[in-house]
Amino acid sequence: MSTETTTFASLNLDAQILRAIEEQGYTKPTPIQEQAIPLVLEGRDLMAGAQTGTGKTAAFTLPLLQKLLPHASTSASPARHPVRALILTPTRELAIQVEESVKAYGKHVPLRSLVVFGGVDIRTQTPHLMRGVEILVATPGRLLDHVESRSVQLGQVQILILDEADRMLDMGFLPDLKRILNLLPKQRQNLMFSATFSDDIKRLADDFLTNPTLIEVARSNATSENVTQKIYRVSAGDKHGVLAELLRQENSQAIVFTKTKLTASRLARLLQRDGIAADAIHGDKSQQERIQALDAFKQGKVTTLVATDVAARGLDIDSLPLVINYEIPHAPEDYVHRIGRTGRAGALGVAVSLVSPEEEKYLKEIEKLIKREIPEEQAPRAQRSSERRTERAPSAPVSRATTPSASRKSSDPWFDKPYEPDNSTAPVRHTPRPLSKQKREIPALLGGLLRKD
Repeated sequence: MSTETTTFASLNLDAQILRAIEEQGYTKPTPIQEQAIPLVLEGRDLMAGAQTGTGKTAAFTLPLLQKLLPHASTSASPARHPVRALILTPTRELAIQVEESVKAYGKHVPLRSLVVFGGVDIRTQTPHLMRGVEILVATPGRLLDHVESRSVQLGQVQILILDEADRMLDMGFLPDLKRILNLLPKQRQNLMFSATFSDDIKRLADDFLTNPTLIEVARSNATSENVTQKIYRVSAGDKHGVLAELLRQENSQAIVFTKTKLTASRLARLLQRDGIAADAIHGDKSQQERIQALDAFKQGKVTTLVATDVAARGLDIDSLPLVINYEIPHAPEDYVHRIGRTGRAGALGVAVSLVSPEEEKYLKEIEKLIKREIPEEQAPRAQRSSERRTERAPSAPVSRATTPSASRKSSDPWFDKPYEPDNSTAPVRHTPRPLSKQKREIPALLGGLLRKD
């Protein structure tokens, strides 16, 4: 079938589901939807690979709703609403996004859905589970918490979906997945969706898929042709300045990727001090903080979101024009996921990587994976701190005598602001006496010691 002639109506979806699709503004299925939906409706196990942003969430959500329609009920009895479909995701953000899609496409059918994830009080989720839901979206760890507290039963699950399966393995969820699989009925339909297919993913597929059909709408580990990729070669110490200048020049929303939570927090603070509306999102932040940061970004109140790979997995930002790799990932597959945040659903995007000499080996691994060389461009000249200060309103002069950092140079890329002691915790600093006075005191002191001997 061709997407030029295929419509959602031709995929044998119920009129109530088609109505919701139309209300979402979609008219034609994407390639992954066109191929996956008929197979899922046939009851086949599926191993599907697609670049992020190609519509794979709807590729399993739409047929899932269609298959559960015979069980739809308006009854208030929890017994009429057992968990019949289980969707597992690696991160909270992706879990929330998937359940939002379930609600959007199923708004006209009486099927209940719920999302559960860690980072929030489990007691707030338990009452909703106890009332019964047909479709449960969960992160593995929190699902097992509910299993242990007996707030959920999985004995009637008919369909299991693993979304972003490669990331689940990267995050060490394999033991949890095996525990969950042992709790499910043996007779069920299994769907695996992933942006990349590693050897570990293929072994996992062999363990729980039965005669699966393989779908790949793009070459494995390929990057979207809609994304313009380029690199800037800069030293590690210059990265912050180059990034700030790049963000000023582009004057658009951007996601900036770092490797660690500490770097993400520090970098966001530095960008804020540069006058850039930035915030960080990573695993050490509470779920409420992460939701607030993401909402502020979607509303345009924050223009730059600094994120780690784990936190950014599953972020779905409409028309995001720019992704920046502040640090090059050690795993080349993570590069594919990162730049997949832009150039989504046919839109154009730009992916810029700041590469220090120490990161050249990681760049070579990425180019080997994507089978192409990423072109290099001249990095924008980073403004010095003094130049940035002159652009702002003039302030009172700072005495070098009272600012220890004024004459201090550091190779630390984070050190670029005057020393500002915290008076509540700053240690007492010793002020040395004038050298001339010391010269007078030392002979007298030595003389006293000699007399004592």
